[in-house]
Amino acid sequence: MSSDTAKHHELLSALKESRGKADGSFEQAVTDAFEHVFEHLDRLNTHVSAGGPEGEERPLKPDESPTLR
Repeated sequence: MSSDTAKHHELLSALKESRGKADGSFEQAVTDAFEHVFEHLDRLNTHVSAGGPEGEERPLKPDESPTLR
């Protein structure tokens, strides 16, 4: 199992285990999960073209998803 998959299982387990607790563990599990999502988004953004020489947005290519560029 890849380390990223293991991390996903860990985050999901923490969310499930902390549900209904009033000790702040659920809030921490949600925060940890969102931080991981933002890490993924940062990695995606590093693989995306910045556009022209000034970094402006470029037009979508035919059949290109606007959510993944």
